Amino acid sequence: MNNKPLIIANWKMNPSSQKEVKRLWDSIKEGIKKNKEAEIIVCPPFIWLSFFSGVLEKLGAQDCFWENKGAYTGEISSLMLKDLGCQYVIVGHSERRKYFGESDEIINRKLKAVLKNRMKPVFCVGEETRDSLNGNGKQINEMGLIVGEQLEKGLIGISTERIREIIFAYEPIWAIGTGQACLPDDAMKARLFIRKILSKLYSRETAEKARIVYGGSIDSKNVSDYVKNAKMDGILVGGASINASEFNKIVEKIG
Repeated sequence: MNNKPLIIANWKMNPSSQKEVKRLWDSIKEGIKKNKEAEIIVCPPFIWLSFFSGVLEKLGAQDCFWENKGAYTGEISSLMLKDLGCQYVIVGHSERRKYFGESDEIINRKLKAVLKNRMKPVFCVGEETRDSLNGNGKQINEMGLIVGEQLEKGLIGISTERIREIIFAYEPIWAIGTGQACLPDDAMKARLFIRKILSKLYSRETAEKARIVYGGSIDSKNVSDYVKNAKMDGILVGGASINASEFNKIVEKIG
């Protein structure tokens, strides 16, 4: 098992031009190359993947389709991504669930496709709202209800051998892009809960070896809280990953 902390940079739909891509890369590449203490994965938009093919040691994609080929207009398969040099694929990101209506069944298909093509999925799970109260005034554990269901449905038919290739990303939706990061203690509880579910579905040994990262309003000021204090296995960085100065600080703090 690789014990190096993970830094997964999800550029989302950015930057918008080749010139900006080159400028961003030129500003962060030295920090990435110098850092030997972390495993740094960059996930640019599909259109910029060829720019990084053969350049980045750890290249990831933000999504894929579940079939290798066929009449699926506009889609990109995990087989195509592998040919470009991708080793990782983000699957089930909350924005895919929200804007494209991706169900747990679709996410399960994508996970299987990525694993079949010998790449590592970054499987995202997370609740939409903070804990709320039911009609009787009793607190509802949103994280437990939602994350448990996402894991159980998303992992249907995936063997113990394959599960070891999956990186789990806990990303509470209410914390993404809001500046309201999840408290480190809550992130730790989510990490323990994910391990509990994996232990139930597979084994305690499998659960303990799983790599679990946190995503949601990560910046250079709070990154240490999650990696060191909450003992997450790394971070999934969104907005801060396209801010060269901020991302360099994050890489330096984890290095």
